[in-house]
Amino acid sequence: MEDQQEQFVLGIVAYAVQRDISATQLCKLSGISLPELTGKNSITFSAKQLNDLWLNACHLSNDPLFGLHLGESLQLAALGVVGEIVKTSTTVGNAVSIATSLTGLVTDLFKMEVRQSERRFTINLIPNQARLKDSEFAFKQTLDFFMVFLIHELDGFILEKIKPEEARLPFTASAAKEYTRLLRCEPLETKDEYALTFDSKYWDLPIITANYELQTSLLQNVNLLELTQAESDSYRARIYQYLLKNAYLGIVSLEEIAANFNVSPRSLQRKLKDENVTYQEVADEVRKALALNYLSSGKYLIKEISYMLGYNELSAFSRAFKRWTGTTPGSYQKNAIIN
Repeated sequence: MEDQQEQFVLGIVAYAVQRDISATQLCKLSGISLPELTGKNSITFSAKQLNDLWLNACHLSNDPLFGLHLGESLQLAALGVVGEIVKTSTTVGNAVSIATSLTGLVTDLFKMEVRQSERRFTINLIPNQARLKDSEFAFKQTLDFFMVFLIHELDGFILEKIKPEEARLPFTASAAKEYTRLLRCEPLETKDEYALTFDSKYWDLPIITANYELQTSLLQNVNLLELTQAESDSYRARIYQYLLKNAYLGIVSLEEIAANFNVSPRSLQRKLKDENVTYQEVADEVRKALALNYLSSGKYLIKEISYMLGYNELSAFSRAFKRWTGTTPGSYQKNAIIN
């Protein structure tokens, strides 16, 4: 379990950095050695270290819903276990069933079970009662993370926005709106139950394995925007990296980005204005970088690229590309392949 848990901890720290938190400070406060975490040798974590990591991440980000927002942000390729799910699955049902058996590779705070009926299937996240005493805070954040992560990554498997029929979990009334946004349904408050119920129509949908490969490729090309060290700490850069890493699910709205960064849309607009850029301009930078990358690879039809970048009409993508480069997607791809 150590390697997968280490990847999970790295994911938490990387997201904290994206939220303008010092990785050195976060790890030091949590009793974790950053050089060891980023080194080549595997390390293990105590229950106290993991609990403190969540506590400090929430405190330093001033975000009590840090786990929820991490679930929205963390990419499936960042957890190596997901690659195993993809390689051995053909449908959503296969993937969900395999995922339940592999959860223990990432955390021992709970286990997952799937119950299926003719009309729906339910994923239950069952607490490990023996671990709650010394990991109560980590348990809540990790459960929140996994519930959102499940929905978010099912989207990536099938290129469709999945909406649960029902979500059951404990939550505070003040956070209900954000839980509704991320879980895509109004959650039902429970005392100690965590469960997501989906329409059975999703169960037999085929997984688009190429989408996982696409995301893996994206994560290998996250530095498509060349920046100075000072610029890399800007909101522009952090939003750019977020959009790029999640581009396989489409370019999200300003409101969604603001919620993930735990600021208001108006505040985020002001911060970007101070950097002399708008959210739309950052989003177009990402689309342009991805379009050039996809076209140059020669692996995708222009129509597919248009769809992957969130354009409903090929003509809209062609107009945007010509505005960015002065040429058409077809001409650019032809020249890139020849050269």
